[in-house]
Amino acid sequence: MSFSVPMPSAGPSATPLSNPITVVSSQFLASYPVDLYISEKLITIKEGAFTVTNVDGEVMFTVKGSFFSLHDTRQLLDSAGTPILTFRQKIISIHRRWEVYRGDSSSSKDLLFSAKKSGLVQFKTELDVFLATNTKEDQHDFKVKGSFRDKACTIYSKDNTIIGQMHKDVSIKNSILGKDVFSVTVYPQVDFAFIVAAVVILHEINQDRSGKD
Repeated sequence: MSFSVPMPSAGPSATPLSNPITVVSSQFLASYPVDLYISEKLITIKEGAFTVTNVDGEVMFTVKGSFFSLHDTRQLLDSAGTPILTFRQKIISIHRRWEVYRGDSSSSKDLLFSAKKSGLVQFKTELDVFLATNTKEDQHDFKVKGSFRDKACTIYSKDNTIIGQMHKDVSIKNSILGKDVFSVTVYPQVDFAFIVAAVVILHEINQDRSGKD
């Protein structure tokens, strides 16, 4: 299935990975570094209200969710509003596990990956990400380290290679009232929809830590 997502422009130069990382779809691979800008609505009746744009200002993804559901759920949508991913937090999970499914599904056959806190006591949030095929979870497939509150995190592959980074973009003058803007750099040949999904989960788990569950 092809989604309505414009291809992003190239960011700063970086060496492409020898083996592309595809988690969501090969449609979200680029042979160059990708810079994305994520704006978070600070005042909203919905949780997880984000807009993801490229450097040209084109909307690539939106993230939507709601307070009013049994499970905490979020969806990553393309620019036409088609669900790409559905996020669900497990109700009983001391590690704040989130599961991510293809499209608008919540069926186990459509599970792509899950993420949870690496430990119960953390000064900085650290997440272990497991692909659905990694049923034993003896070792993580990806690692996320950082703090959404500080707008800084780094995503690593299993071999500790950096594949994405988030940081506060002070060069952007926020002209839209009630929004916070930060940037995400995705390395070449890395699924940028997956990196956005990892950032969304980091945000949700940090919200839990700050008592906004």
